[in-house]
Amino acid sequence: MGETIATNKKAFRDYALTDRWECGIELKGGEVKSIRAGHVNFKDSFARVFEDEACLYNLYIEPYRQASYLNEEPERPRKLLLHKQEIKKILGHVSQRGLLLVPTKIYFNNRGFVKVEIALAQGKKLYDKREAIKKKDLQRDLSRRVKKARR
Repeated sequence: MGETIATNKKAFRDYALTDRWECGIELKGGEVKSIRAGHVNFKDSFARVFEDEACLYNLYIEPYRQASYLNEEPERPRKLLLHKQEIKKILGHVSQRGLLLVPTKIYFNNRGFVKVEIALAQGKKLYDKREAIKKKDLQRDLSRRVKKARR
């Protein structure tokens, strides 16, 4: 895996993620240059599968300033590039109760192509979120104490 551009921290916080897929994304015009500059925002983005096609919605890619009038709409639906077998497998999982597709990160692979990692997600309950925060705080406190003891 190459250089990570952005991660969807909200997805890791709000959902229990299971299966993950790496997929390409159909981009137009100056979108790749804008992504390379790190002008990407996941805010409420999700993926949906219909009619043997997967699309990513609400992924905000800021218009590239030097592209002038050739810029695309920042939040347009973008086609995800997957094999038909993968799409059928994903559709089988998503048709189960309460599962949805969320993008977890966007990055450049070793060959320089933009890739999006999507994951199957199930919403966490409020008490699950509290439990995760509590574990994170305990781990942070423990690491601080260990670091302090080493001095």
